[in-house]
Amino acid sequence: MSKDEKTSSQAAIAAQQDDEMDDWDKRIFSTGCAVENTKLTDCYYEKKDWRLCKAEMERFRQCWKVQGNEKRTDMKNA
Repeated sequence: MSKDEKTSSQAAIAAQQDDEMDDWDKRIFSTGCAVENTKLTDCYYEKKDWRLCKAEMERFRQCWKVQGNEKRTDMKNA
């Protein structure tokens, strides 16, 4: 496991272990793509340029599609 993967995994585990998850955490975890989201966010934090995070963005997009989240975000009042 690389350093980045370990950091992302630890962040996801820490968020899961909180006594009370805030609304943002609940929404991210409900998508099924929390780990991919964390990796994407970590990439941007480190590189400060979304263009350098294309691989992470593509993994997040694929997860989003597989989890059926496109349907959720297309609905009004979702």
